[in-house]
Amino acid sequence: MSEALWLTAAAALSLAGMGWLALAMEVHWGQVMHRPAEAAARTRRVLRALGVLALPLSLLACLMADRPSMAMLVWVMLLAGSALAIAMTLARRPEVMRALWPVDSAAQTH
Repeated sequence: MSEALWLTAAAALSLAGMGWLALAMEVHWGQVMHRPAEAAARTRRVLRALGVLALPLSLLACLMADRPSMAMLVWVMLLAGSALAIAMTLARRPEVMRALWPVDSAAQTH
């Protein structure tokens, strides 16, 4: 796989991971889903687990793309950029983040 594809995967994983971690918070869940902020505890655990899994996978993709010293720098910058992008998305267009969790949680038990 080429360096560009590894870096694209790293960026996507970083962005998704930060988004899942944000959606795991009740405040952001309510803001994005336009429902009361009572996301099921199971849903929040799954979102947290996905976020926690996606971020190290992003690091692994960076390590596949470049030598470790450069990969760490790129990864830290991706984390910062992803966190900023998620924050700006939540501030301006939170409904865009529904793509990160297309499952209808209203049908799930609380």
